[in-house]
Amino acid sequence: WAQAATLVAVDLNPQPLMQQALDWVAAQGAASVVAFIGLYILATIVFLPASLLTLGAGVLFGVIAGSIYVWIGATLGSIAAFLIGRYLGRNWIAHRIADNDTLGAIDAAVGQEGLKIVLLTRLSPIFPFNVLNYAYSVTSISLKDYILGSIGMIPGTVMYVYIGALAGNLTSLGTAARSPHPTLDWILRIGGFIATVAVALLATRIANQVLEHKIATHRSNDDVTSRR
Repeated sequence: WAQAATLVAVDLNPQPLMQQALDWVAAQGAASVVAFIGLYILATIVFLPASLLTLGAGVLFGVIAGSIYVWIGATLGSIAAFLIGRYLGRNWIAHRIADNDTLGAIDAAVGQEGLKIVLLTRLSPIFPFNVLNYAYSVTSISLKDYILGSIGMIPGTVMYVYIGALAGNLTSLGTAARSPHPTLDWILRIGGFIATVAVALLATRIANQVLEHKIATHRSNDDVTSRR
């Protein structure tokens, strides 16, 4: 389902589509906030790149309000995608990892330290937002930890909303997206790199601990069986 949604998004040429959608939101008047959040949720679910929407929020609503609306839309959209993936794909992935100690250990690692891992991956721009929503849905992470991890989206959200506000109008958003503010861009890149390294080290450490425990348990069971 996710692959099909991605192909549809590519075929639709999303940038002009998002531009038209933002023009439509701007024309909604008092209902523009609800329209924008609804549009963001939909874009998240169907794998449409929401970066242009984030920039557009800066133009339409300003930095503070725009950041809040983007965060609400992104959080609700990610929850919707997570629930879709969990109820459609969790049983399948659980069956696949049942007899694989390594995959099972990784799954257990996410389950044990889910909040930290989600928070760090949300801080890092290297991990694609839309893909993560569905990827986490087939792990053992709790919905509560997954939602709390959305706090990690705030720094990047504020930065891109601010860039959109600097653009000043919807027609120049394409240029703003290609040429972000250098200082802010480097701050996000450095912070994202640190978060990426941290999540890799954390997940590896926990997965190794779980895997070693599983191996030790198997060996103990084998020794008991051989003695019999």
